[in-house]
Amino acid sequence: MELLVLIIVIVAVVVFGVASTVRVVPQARRYNVERFGRYRTTLQPGLNFIIPMVDRINTKLDVREHVFSSQPQPVITEDNLVVNIDTVLYYQITDPRAAAYEVANYLQAIDQLTVTTLRNVIGSMDLEKTLTSREVINAQLRTVLDEATGKWGIRVNRVEIKAIDPPSTIKEAMEKQMRAERDKRAVILHAEGERQSKILTAEGTRQQEILEAQGHQQAMILRADGEARAIERVFQAVHQNDADPKVLAYKYLETLPHLADGGNNTFWVIPGELTEAIRSVTSAFGGHAGTVTPPAADHGGGDRPAELDHDGHRELTAGDRLSADAAAAADQVAQQAEAAVEDAKAEAAAAESGVEKRPGRTSRP
Repeated sequence: MELLVLIIVIVAVVVFGVASTVRVVPQARRYNVERFGRYRTTLQPGLNFIIPMVDRINTKLDVREHVFSSQPQPVITEDNLVVNIDTVLYYQITDPRAAAYEVANYLQAIDQLTVTTLRNVIGSMDLEKTLTSREVINAQLRTVLDEATGKWGIRVNRVEIKAIDPPSTIKEAMEKQMRAERDKRAVILHAEGERQSKILTAEGTRQQEILEAQGHQQAMILRADGEARAIERVFQAVHQNDADPKVLAYKYLETLPHLADGGNNTFWVIPGELTEAIRSVTSAFGGHAGTVTPPAADHGGGDRPAELDHDGHRELTAGDRLSADAAAAADQVAQQAEAAVEDAKAEAAAAESGVEKRPGRTSRP
């Protein structure tokens, strides 16, 4: 019985010794081992053996990349404004021995170093530059922290500024400024749009007027060419057919009424050639009315001999009566034209006298 108890005790001691000797280190972990209180080695991931009661594990470190978010820290800018800055730090332990024995609390050390570096960097910038220079601040922070934490066995991979909170009054002023800038851009864009619209409208109107003027010009040219050709053909017909001057005078009289066709004409001038034209037309119908020239005796014989009345005068035939009526009508037209000429002259004289007397009004006695 005593032997069985002894065997059990020995087995328990052996199991405890083996358990104290064997150490299994997980992946991405590092164990620092001390022998009699002094650093001996760093256990790597896997199966490791130590001497019980002699060696002991001091620190267990995780060598994966860590994220550390600091509390918002007040920082004063160059223009004496206090802003609260919140940073995020990404770091990794590269030397477990230095991380355990070179610094007592590397997280606190990194936090304080970040705050002091931020105050140095942002203290040389104004608020506007601070808000727009995050990349520059991140790069400077990473450079300073990487140099300082290198001897601690820590590598700073990235530093990011999570938030920059200016005072509430500054926020309100910035919002008003941004609103004013947006209103300004909106007004400028609206003005540019109206300017472009007016330019395009003016260009369209100009092009339309040019095209209309060109069309009107072309129409006038074509109309003038047509009138010129018509006049040319009339003159060619007149010269080729050798028109009688009496016919031309009659056409001249036909043209005169068109001079008074305008509704706004108060008076019109009769050319001086009117009398000559009337005389030509009158002479074309055989002279003055009531005067009949007896025809010559038809010695060669005719179809009908001249008939005499009881007084011995020749009786008027139908042709003679027609000639006499035409001559009387022409004479009447001539008299009316001469009267119209006299009336026009009188109206012109009255108009001239009225124009001369218009500046001053004469009083009657």
